[in-house]
Parts: sequence; structure tokens; C-alpha cells
Amino acid sequence: MSWGDWGKKFSIPQMQELIEKAVDIGIHTFDHADIYGGYTTEKSFGEAFKKSSLAREKVQFITKCGIQIPCQARPLEVKHYDYTASHIQLSVDNSLKNLNTEYIDVLLLHRPSPLIDENVINEAIRKLQREGKVKEFGVSNFTPSQMDLIQQNISLAWNQIECSLTHETPMFDGTLNHMKINGVGTMAWSPLGTYFKENSSQKKRIKKILLQLCEKYNSSEDQILLAWLLFHPSKIYPVVGTTSLKRLKRAFEAIKIKLEISDWFLLLEASMGKPIP
Repeated sequence: MSWGDWGKKFSIPQMQELIEKAVDIGIHTFDHADIYGGYTTEKSFGEAFKKSSLAREKVQFITKCGIQIPCQARPLEVKHYDYTASHIQLSVDNSLKNLNTEYIDVLLLHRPSPLIDENVINEAIRKLQREGKVKEFGVSNFTPSQMDLIQQNISLAWNQIECSLTHETPMFDGTLNHMKINGVGTMAWSPLGTYFKENSSQKKRIKKILLQLCEKYNSSEDQILLAWLLFHPSKIYPVVGTTSLKRLKRAFEAIKIKLEISDWFLLLEASMGKPIP
């Protein structure tokens, strides 16, 4: 999301370099959405990937569809969601063309719409899978009941949700439990939460514990935050948004950190600002 016009505005050579170096580190999955960069980032990434020496089968492309935002590329009257079969098909075809690929590894419905029709979704996705254009299907930001609606007719492989130490709600409202019961994998966007974005009392509480744990585990603050998320039995996959190669390396190395259970709860208590109930 932050590689193109919505962030660093990387050139094609810069994107190519970051793609290749990410794969060298061990990161092989790239998370997209059709809307990123005002419908421009996928195409830039696709051009960069084509110039790389990487084989398509060695990486995974995730992309999302459904949100319609007014911008230069689409002068729409209002932001809205479109999950008609024709729009899903068009979005996927556009993403395939932009990414210079014959298939999408994971297609996600970007956000739930109050007008979603599970039967239309079912038919559209099954058609795309029969055509070999989509391997796995999932959703993003869907609640348990919204997932149930979709799963009446088709299985969901993934739900990409907001989850972090500063947004631990899915661990308590039944979302992660529901996904685990129904075999839905978890991706977490904004896995570092608001820790590096806000100077709040919550951050001050967390920082006090975090600095102690950084010394204990010989790790950085971002690594401990990721290790906290990875500790959860739902096997959460963090969607890391950094464009810094140094931070990407640290993020990948965070999988080696094995927190003690008491340390996990120390961080949770600091985030909540009260004793664990």
C-alpha cells in the first residue's frame, strides 16, 4: 500500500530492488489491493516484478477488490462497495493484467458491504477458480456473522483483520476463535498497532515493559511487538507495511523470538492499563 502513490512513490527500479531483496530475506508474499495508489500501485509493482529475475511460482500475490473510491482514475460520485459478479470479474482481470500474472494466489473481498449477496459471491468466485485465475479466496475486515454468511456456499481460506497489541479486540470478541473453528486463516494488518504512531498513555505503559523485554530477548521494539502477535495459537500472519529493508529484516527475524507466557501477559496488561481479569 505504501510503495506507490499512497506512500514512498517508488520508481520501478526501486520497487524491483525491494522485491528482490525481500525475497532474499525470506519474504515471498506481497499484499495488494486494486485501490492502492488510486488504482496505480499494482501496475507499477507488476512492471517491477517483470523486470526482476524471480520466478512467479516462487512468490505469492494477494490482492483485494470491492472498494470503489473516487479518484483521478475513477471519477465516481461516492465511495461505495461493489460485489456484483461483473465487478469482481473485472477487478480480477485488471489485477492479473497489472501484476503481469496468470493467477492470483489469494483474492480477498476488501471490506464487508451491507448489500453483499452470498450467492453472487459464490458463483463469481467459483467461476474464477474454474478459470484458474484465483487459487484461494478470503475476506478482509469481516466479522464472524459476515463470514458465516459467505461460508454458507463457499469456504474461506483467510480473513485479513486489524490485530495487534494495541488492538487486541479480535482475541476477546470471538473473532479469532470463530476463524479457528471454521478453518479460516488469519492475516493481521497494522500488526505493530499504534505504538509507533501515537504518544499516548497506553504507549508509555507498553514502552516501560517493552524496553525490559528488548534487553531480555536481545531484540528491538518492533520485533517484540511482532513476537507478541506470533505467540497466539491462531498462527497469525502479520502483514508488515514497512518499506525499509532494515525493518523487513528485523520483522523476518522476529519469528525466532519465543516469548515466555508471563511476558506475553505483561504486555497485554500494559496495553489494557488494568490487571488481567
